[in-house]
This record gives sequence, C-alpha cells and structure tokens, in this order.
Amino acid sequence: MQTLPPKDHAHPKVRIERACAVFGHRAVALWCADLLAERPVGAGSPSIEWLGDGDWPTYWYRVWGARGLLYVWDGEVQPDVVAALRDPQWRVREMAAKVVRAQRLTEAADAVSAVADDRVERVRSAALRALAVVGEPAHLAAMTRAKRDDAVEVRRQQSVRSIASISA
Repeated sequence: MQTLPPKDHAHPKVRIERACAVFGHRAVALWCADLLAERPVGAGSPSIEWLGDGDWPTYWYRVWGARGLLYVWDGEVQPDVVAALRDPQWRVREMAAKVVRAQRLTEAADAVSAVADDRVERVRSAALRALAVVGEPAHLAAMTRAKRDDAVEVRRQQSVRSIASISA
C-alpha cells in the first residue's frame, strides 16, 4: 500500500498534489467529498490523521474536504458541494462557496445565491464572489441586495463589474 509523506506545513494545494500523485486525482477528489459529506473515508484513502492533528472539531474536516476540492475536482462530487452550502457551520458554507467559484459550478448558482443572504459576513462575501463567476440574470437581486449590506466587505464584493458579469 502506498503512503503519503508525513504531515508537514506545506500549502494545501501542495498536499493535494502529493496525494494525487500517489492515489490519483479522482480518488483524492472523492476522498475530499467524503470528508465534506461526513461519509466514511474509502479503503485505500489517505488516513484522516494525515490531514489534521486529530483533535480538530468535527466540522473542521468538512472544511478541509471542501478546501481540497479547490485543487482537485471530479464532477461526481458537485452534489456534496451544493449540500455543503447549507451546512450548519459557517466555515463549511464559506469554503463551499469558494469551491463553486473556483470550479465554476454554474449548476450551483441558485444554491450559492441563497447563501448570499447568510448571517455570516464571510459567507455572504464568498457567495457574492461565486455569483460573479457563475451567476445568471436571475441572481441579480442577490447582488443588488448586497449594495445595502451592513458589512463593508460584502458591499465591496458586489461591484458594477460583478453585476455586469451576470447581466451579460
């Protein structure tokens, strides 16, 4: 059985690339999705201990599963990303919105539009950045509402350029 190098402080992209070199892109993408959806990790996958120090809150593994999907992708995992946009933990929702943007998941536009009204500023900001990439004219209302958001960072995410990108 192949194993990964010991944990280190390399950037997550580097760690994902290393895992892909050992296990293959599809296997790593499915493993990340398993972490994100809290499914048992498949046989032959890197051990969960390789990812973290073992004493993380359980939601943190979901965050890291989503973060891995920024760097490795398989279309089969899209439903897990969409479901993660409704996760009870805000960090998971934020990272899922980032994945929608990075992987250009146009099919997730409605789900990420709903997160544009999230109670957490960072989630709203990530959702608006995603909408600037995957949004359609039907999502303009979410971008327009952001103009009146209490948080400066959220207002900054809705720009004329962002609105123009989804109204074209």
